[in-house]
Amino acid sequence: MEVKNCETGVCTAPPGIKGEEIRGETLLDVLYDAFEQYPNPEAFNQPQPDGTWRAYSSGEFRTQAEEAALGLRELELERGARAGLFLESDVYFCLADMACLLAGVVDVPVYLTHQPDQVTYVLDHAETEALFVASPEHLAQVAPLLGELERIETVIVAHGDPSSSEGDVPERVAVLTFEALRERGRERGEAGGEKVRAMREEAKPGDLATLIYTSGTTGRPKGVMLTHENISFNALTSLSCFTGYEAGAGAEVALSFLPLTHIYARALDFYGYASKGTSIYFCDTDALSDALKQVRPTIFNTVPRLLEKVYGSIQKKTESAEGLQRIIGSWALELAERFQIGEEPSPVYRAQQWLADKLVYGKWRDALGGRLKYATVGGAALNPDLANTFAAAGIKLVQGYGLTETSPVITFNRPDRNRAGTVGEPIPGVEVKIAEDGEILTRGPHVMQGYYKDEEKTREVLTSDGWFYTGDIGEMDGTRLKITDRKKALFKLSTGKYVVPSPLENRLAVSNLVEQTIVVGSGHKFCAALIFPNEEAVRGFAEQQGVGGGQPFRKLIQEQAVIDEFQRLVDEANAGMDPWSQIKRFTLVPEEVSVENGLLTPSMKVRRSRVETEYDDEIARLYALDDQGREADGRVRVA
Repeated sequence: MEVKNCETGVCTAPPGIKGEEIRGETLLDVLYDAFEQYPNPEAFNQPQPDGTWRAYSSGEFRTQAEEAALGLRELELERGARAGLFLESDVYFCLADMACLLAGVVDVPVYLTHQPDQVTYVLDHAETEALFVASPEHLAQVAPLLGELERIETVIVAHGDPSSSEGDVPERVAVLTFEALRERGRERGEAGGEKVRAMREEAKPGDLATLIYTSGTTGRPKGVMLTHENISFNALTSLSCFTGYEAGAGAEVALSFLPLTHIYARALDFYGYASKGTSIYFCDTDALSDALKQVRPTIFNTVPRLLEKVYGSIQKKTESAEGLQRIIGSWALELAERFQIGEEPSPVYRAQQWLADKLVYGKWRDALGGRLKYATVGGAALNPDLANTFAAAGIKLVQGYGLTETSPVITFNRPDRNRAGTVGEPIPGVEVKIAEDGEILTRGPHVMQGYYKDEEKTREVLTSDGWFYTGDIGEMDGTRLKITDRKKALFKLSTGKYVVPSPLENRLAVSNLVEQTIVVGSGHKFCAALIFPNEEAVRGFAEQQGVGGGQPFRKLIQEQAVIDEFQRLVDEANAGMDPWSQIKRFTLVPEEVSVENGLLTPSMKVRRSRVETEYDDEIARLYALDDQGREADGRVRVA
């Protein structure tokens, strides 16, 4: 295959920068070494209903996980058996995960947002024999499915009284509390005893650790087989590249709010942070604003959408301020938007930045806890303007890139070598190259074993010499990788021009008025867009414009002031883009693109084909207005 990058065709981590390739470890090695080297009285912190956290010391966590592992063996789950994890992203997920790793049970995380048929498919396809659920309420959710899942004989409820569940569980299924599972373990052997040591010694780096089912933008989810070494290599090697990261209790404090069902959060928020003895605080995204102020994290992992909302909130507060406060806020925001990571500012800019920091930027940092060293960003493309703007305010965002199939990290921007608009350089031990058609390929110890029970799809993405086809399009900018788009997201206009939709979608996402944008146009002569407005923000804007923010939303988005504002946003997004890739027409859709309605995957990726099918009438109208509704400037606004 012809390739074109990094002169030799293959890119690796540049020599001489921080980071080392760490191989040959099981995930149990990672956790036990950390518990012994960095004992921490507040290692894992579980959120409580009153807004506080219940601390688990590293010793208590280890003991509970060992007792639960012994309990799994008491249930006669043999090495290699499967256990589902229908759990919240919190301490109980981590305890169940470590217990499974120690017992040699392959765990299968299931998104809580999955539809019942998806949950059934995943648990059946993976051949699960036991299932952890978060609470009696979650037990009620899965109870109707258990009749079809004949292999499952045990359900373990993490917390709460299972007898309070309204779910009707089949008679063959035994329901235990997590405490009862631990009690069975204590009857079988002692935590820290010979049986535990024997289980730990049975684990090997090449053993299958977990089956993670991709949420899938099309078709059935696929079971990604990841080994202990896939994940341990990725977590430890990635973390070794972080400058300024301090190990041990009392050093770094991490806030974890992404779903642990996804390997991004699991590898870094659990194994990565735990490997350094970092105190980890779990929280739900609904409580994130308060948690940031209480925990005051020094590091966290996030996705771009959250940062876009933070930026939108800053914009909204600036616009709603009055008098001198609004003048100063607008000046500081405009100043930050001119900042470029990697370029040396002029002395005049530095002086202005210092003043803006005293007056405004400190408040931005306080909203994120006030002591954040850096946030790593993954899961989707981060708008480079956003990275630059936050960097001006002393908020360092380092973007990375990877997939479930790569455990997940392939590349990321080092904190001291950051460049907006790129996803950074390969981690040590990882190879990257660009195929002739622009697809990104990677090879190394991070690449999965394959898709469970699907050799055909495995062969489609994995070559005999170990190269994995990511399905993403990209290019090299020196030693750094730039993502252009998903290969399947590219489309061709009837004019023969190819369009990459993500740049326009990302530009529009920065506005707090926009919840989601999907650019369309395959087979047509120009691009159009479905824009899903943020109802709360649009109502606030309408009130400011005096056009009645309290009216029905479908009627509100037909107000000319609202349409004009969205046209302004589209014009700004179009600026500088190739003429054929600009949005010529758009429609405002007064509905949501969500996980619940199946238009987003649980990892927050748009299911484009499903959106286009769901809204085919709206799209058809966009391309059926050649003779009607055209304004003098040639733009059509549809609401």
